[in-house]
Amino acid sequence: MDDKFDVVVIGGGAAGLSGAVALARSRRSVLVLDADDPRNAAAGHVHNFLTRDGTPPAEIYAIAQAEVTKYGGRVEPGRVTAVWRDGEGFGVEIGDRTIGARRVLVATGLRDELPDIPGLAARWGIDVLHCPYCHGWEVRDQRIGVLATGPAAVHQALLFRQLSPHVTVLQHSGPALGEEQLEQLHALGIAVVEGEVGQVESDASGLTAVRLADGTRVQLDALIVAPRFTARAELLAPLGLKPVEVLMGEHVLGTRIEADSSGASGVAGVWVAGNVTDMQAQVVTSAAAGLTAGAAINADLVAEDARTALEVHRYEVIYGERAWDERYRSRAQNWSGNPNPVLVAEVADLVPGTALEAGAGEGADALWLASRGWHVTGVELSTTALERAAAQADRLGLQIRWQHLDLTRQPANGTYDLVSAFFLHLPAKARLTLWAHLAGAVAPGGTLLVVGHDFSDSVTTMPRPGLTEMGWTADQVADSLGAGWTIEVAEARPRQAADPAGREITIRDAVLRARRDRT
Repeated sequence: MDDKFDVVVIGGGAAGLSGAVALARSRRSVLVLDADDPRNAAAGHVHNFLTRDGTPPAEIYAIAQAEVTKYGGRVEPGRVTAVWRDGEGFGVEIGDRTIGARRVLVATGLRDELPDIPGLAARWGIDVLHCPYCHGWEVRDQRIGVLATGPAAVHQALLFRQLSPHVTVLQHSGPALGEEQLEQLHALGIAVVEGEVGQVESDASGLTAVRLADGTRVQLDALIVAPRFTARAELLAPLGLKPVEVLMGEHVLGTRIEADSSGASGVAGVWVAGNVTDMQAQVVTSAAAGLTAGAAINADLVAEDARTALEVHRYEVIYGERAWDERYRSRAQNWSGNPNPVLVAEVADLVPGTALEAGAGEGADALWLASRGWHVTGVELSTTALERAAAQADRLGLQIRWQHLDLTRQPANGTYDLVSAFFLHLPAKARLTLWAHLAGAVAPGGTLLVVGHDFSDSVTTMPRPGLTEMGWTADQVADSLGAGWTIEVAEARPRQAADPAGREITIRDAVLRARRDRT
């Protein structure tokens, strides 16, 4: 990842920028990626936006971008080409960059798919319009034509009749009007012209007329159309989010991404706001939806942060450095001082080389390896244990490199001919990280030896607190390695032990011995 953010916002319109402001003001790291192709780019002004009425869209977006950056957010130009799930978060591709995000807010809007009539698209947003609330006042009292392509034409005609007495319905490809509809239009003085429109005409002053297929010319100052509203949602398909059709009767008005009232989609971690989910949303509506989504995302992150903090707290109390230091300080010696029998058995046939002993404790295994000619690095979380191990090595005259390191948080330096770890039992997420770091420290041709309490020990009379959650099998370690390894031993190896009541029982060690391939 080139960068990682709490939230990546895809789309720099009203919804995306509004959501970004809410997140930035909540001190979230937020990046807005703006392709700079807003739906209303052709419009001269925005209306029905309190305090911003009559402001050009580009001016509103420039002010909003400044507000995002004022609160510490970032706005960058560019078109996102891919979004995918990456672990618990997301990867976002833009150009040759890959950006990480814990959450994604998609505000890519929609495409207005216009009727394919020559001359129409060039006047879109100027005097070819669709929304009476966005542009109706500006064409009041003018000659207005309503292009019928679906069942919404009569409704549009009624809305624009409120603004002008000069309204004409152009039947074009629309459904036949019912007798009551025709009577209603006639009562309001709305003319109905049959025939398909073949051309939209204009000159330097603007739109002048439409010409029907039969050559008839209808003079107009504005033309009202009903585009197909198609959600810009292609990026979301790989996440399993596909647009659904919005119907008016059997007529498809367009598509949208379904979401709840907060903008949360059907995919955890992905929110949508603005026209991508609400085809009727105007600029002020989209801004409000972006704010709602931004607040919901922040609340979701707050809850996750609290869960994580609690998990870390609970982890540290049992598995953290302070916990292990307290355990070692509580007794003069915690372990027997003898090497683990599995280590002795499994390493006997190996030619001494470099070795990494993970979780070295008081040093018995590392000392045994060093006495057999291995060049040993002993890694341990507890400084108290390391001090004891180093002192014992000095007494025995053995040269061992001791390192204070938490292998669940960072890997070891370098690679080794042997990497061994004994009875390092951790919660699932931490142990997977540990196993990955152990495997990564094995040199080509080297050996990995991991030993622990087999999961089956959880049902013996030997106390194994937490083994149900922390237990594992040798096969699980082997499965975590993936390709490039030869599994030499993967078994639950029995041994005899006495339980607290003095009864002799059989317990089992999970033993994994694997060799990394040389190529």
